[in-house]
Order: sequence, then structure tokens, then C-alpha cells
Amino acid sequence: MEHIVTVQEAVTAFADWIEPTNAELDAIELESPLTLAEVDLLDAQIKAMDHPENEVDTRRIRRARNRVLAARRDVANRSAGASTAGGAA
Repeated sequence: MEHIVTVQEAVTAFADWIEPTNAELDAIELESPLTLAEVDLLDAQIKAMDHPENEVDTRRIRRARNRVLAARRDVANRSAGASTAGGAA
């Protein structure tokens, strides 16, 4: 009887590219507030789908949308500041 063994461990055990780099981790950390705000917006939209539209759902979606816009602004400002920090005169 022949044993079937996966080769995945042997291939990935020595791969350096499996782990994210420090730059990738920093980018994920920078964008995580935006991702969380987008998830909150999606949750608000899903909750509003279960029943006819009402004022509470409209407010919830509007506030979540505003949080997404604010998070996008913050990410854009941080990334623009990071790119000019070393070379700006």
C-alpha cells in the first residue's frame, strides 16, 4: 500500500514570501479603519433590506456612509503625508 502525502508542507516550509512584509502590515494597519467603516456601512444596508424603508435606517446608513468618507479622507491624508515626509522642502 502506497501512502499519499501532501507536498504543500515541503514547498511552503521554505518560502520566505508566505509572511507579509513590514510594509504590507503597515499598509493593512493604515487601511483597517476604512475597512471596518465599510463593513459597518454594509451591515446597515443589510439591516435596511429586511423591512420597508424608515427614518432610523436612513439615518443609520447616512452616518455609516459619512464614517466611510471620513475614513477614506484620513487614509488619503496619511498616505499623502507619508510619501512627502522625506523629500519635501
